[in-house]
Amino acid sequence: MEPAARTALLIIGGAEDKHGRVTILRRFVRLAGGRKASLVIIPTASSIQEEAVEVYSGLFHRLGVADVATVNPGSRLEADDPELVGALDRATGVFMTGGNQLKLSQYLVGTPLGEAIARAHERGAVVAGTSAGASIMSQFMISLGDEGVTPRQRTSQLTAGLGLLPDVIVDQHFDQRSRYGRLLSLVASSPNLLGMGIDEDTAVEVSDGRHLTVLGSGAVLVVDARHAITDAHEARRDAPLLVSGAVVHALPAGATFDLHTATLTDFAEQHPDSPAAPTTTAPKQAAEAAGGRRRQVTATVRD
Repeated sequence: MEPAARTALLIIGGAEDKHGRVTILRRFVRLAGGRKASLVIIPTASSIQEEAVEVYSGLFHRLGVADVATVNPGSRLEADDPELVGALDRATGVFMTGGNQLKLSQYLVGTPLGEAIARAHERGAVVAGTSAGASIMSQFMISLGDEGVTPRQRTSQLTAGLGLLPDVIVDQHFDQRSRYGRLLSLVASSPNLLGMGIDEDTAVEVSDGRHLTVLGSGAVLVVDARHAITDAHEARRDAPLLVSGAVVHALPAGATFDLHTATLTDFAEQHPDSPAAPTTTAPKQAAEAAGGRRRQVTATVRD
C-alpha cells in the first residue's frame, strides 16, 4: 500500500507582492514543482477576469513555469465540463484569484470542478488562493459580515466552502479591513471552529491539514474560543457580544503552529528589510514562549 501523498495549501490574505521579491507566489511555484509545474489559474471570483489571468500567468511565466492554463466556468452548469475537469486532474498547482467568494461557492462547491480541486489536493498538488480564493478553502466560509473591532450578533454569515481545511474559518485582508469583530463573532457562535485572520501580503502554508507556517510581511491571527464564555445563544441582533476567555495567537512570518492542538510549535524571527540575521527558537522553547515564560534563543541562521 502506497503512503498517502503529503498535502499542501497556500492560503493568502490578499494583495500579495507581485513586483518585488514575490515571496508568497514564488513559494507557490516551488511547491507545485518549480519549472516543471503544471499550473491552473481559476479567476472565477474576479470582476476583471482577463486582467487577473494576464497578471498571474505572466508572473508565473517569469518565475520559469511554461505550463499555465486557465479554468473559468461561467456558470454552475459549466463546472461539469470534462475538459475543465481534466485540466485540474493534470495540475500540480491550482491558484484561485480574489473577488467574490460567494460566486466561487455557487460555481464550484458540490460540482465536478470542486471535486477535481479536492482530488488535486488529496494527490499532493498544492492548492492556493488569495482573498476570496483563500476564504473558499475552509469547510464553512465567511460570505458576508460587518467590519470593525467589536463582535456583534447576527451581523455575519457562513456559507459552504470547498472543505479543504476543516474546522477553521478563514478571513482575509484582516488587519487592513478591521475584520477582527466579525471573525470573533463567528467563532463565538461556532466555538468548535478556529478563526484564522490573514493580513494582506501574508500567507499560511498548511501541510497535511495540520501544520501551519506563516510567510509574508504581515501576521496571522488565530482565535480559539473552544473554552470561552459567550452570550451568542441569547444576544439580540446587532448587540455587542460577550466573549470571555478566548485564546488569541498573533503569528508573524517564521511562526509554525499546530492546528489540531492550537499551539505554537516553533518560531524563527524574520526581518526581511534588515541585513541582520534572523534568530530561531527551538520547538520546546517556542512552546515556553507561548506560555508566557522566558524565550531562549538557541541558534542563528541566515537567509
